[in-house]
Amino acid sequence: MNTSSRPRSLRGRAGRLSSRLWQGLFGTRYNTIVTIVIAFLLGQIVLPLIRWAVLDATFTGTSDACARDGACWAFVGAKLRFILFAFYPPELQWRPLLVIVALAALLVASAVPRFWGWKLLAAWPASVAFCWLLLEGAFTATPIPSNQWGGLPVTLFVWAVCFAAATPIAVLLALGRRSRLGGLRTFSIAYIEAMRGTPMVGILYIAMLIVPMALPESLSVDKMLRAMIMITLFWSAYIAEVIRAGLQAIPRGQAEAATALGLSYWRVQQLIVLPQALRIVIPGMVNLAIGFLLATSLLAVIGIFDLLNAARASAADPVWLGFYNEAYLVVATVYFAICFGASRYSRWLEQRLAEGMRR
Repeated sequence: MNTSSRPRSLRGRAGRLSSRLWQGLFGTRYNTIVTIVIAFLLGQIVLPLIRWAVLDATFTGTSDACARDGACWAFVGAKLRFILFAFYPPELQWRPLLVIVALAALLVASAVPRFWGWKLLAAWPASVAFCWLLLEGAFTATPIPSNQWGGLPVTLFVWAVCFAAATPIAVLLALGRRSRLGGLRTFSIAYIEAMRGTPMVGILYIAMLIVPMALPESLSVDKMLRAMIMITLFWSAYIAEVIRAGLQAIPRGQAEAATALGLSYWRVQQLIVLPQALRIVIPGMVNLAIGFLLATSLLAVIGIFDLLNAARASAADPVWLGFYNEAYLVVATVYFAICFGASRYSRWLEQRLAEGMRR
């Protein structure tokens, strides 16, 4: 291609793009009215927000310096460690930071298809045990009780571990609900409907109040562990229904043909049915994962300081009392980054798997 034609082609593309943009914004009278109204509304929202967050903001100093109407980013600088790690001992906060790094690396590896295999499956329990030992202060003079855990590590740990543990349980429940065995089908339906009909707050209270009374006096289970087990069982019911929708979308003839070739039931599910069903329900699974991440804020009802609860508590400090907007904005930014990344990954994975199917 002639190098002199490249700028000309780029200008042509830019011209076509600007023409489409102009037609979309002002091509008709209706589009023009909508554009003007939206621009007016954005001006009413964005300009005061910029003034509050930047122009009138206080970036350094003490709480006395934040007497103006702008944002107090000095509060964020002073309380960021508490928002991220809550009551974890300051001299050992490298441990929860390492947990965040380990979980992030595990999630990234799990998102790359070329890493999918038995090694990754083995890495999950090993990583979970490693993170748990780090948080409880293993190999230190004094163990760190779970009451002092909190912030972003707890949010990520509960979310990632419970969702990962709930998925295989959900697959079994979805298969059980479609089973021809009456007892197994009845149990699966009863379990799924009972869990879906119970609020998550109720599940957490069961973990805190009912489970300790049901256990022998000699057996004591940590509060965090009890909550994670009940959350896993609770989330598995919701994931099971999403997976069941994918199973129903697979033509029954495929399983019958595989059975006629001599494959057992579990081989048919492993090689033919489940790969297609899970590919279909990727958007639904990601949507559930995002919802479950936001639902971890309910851990506050049983006294576990997740990221949102730690941010709320940081603004209740008498020295920095009342800076809730700044605290919640930090938390919203973290949640948005994770959820937006998950949604973009879902779209990328769908396209990649679709290309693999076309090949």
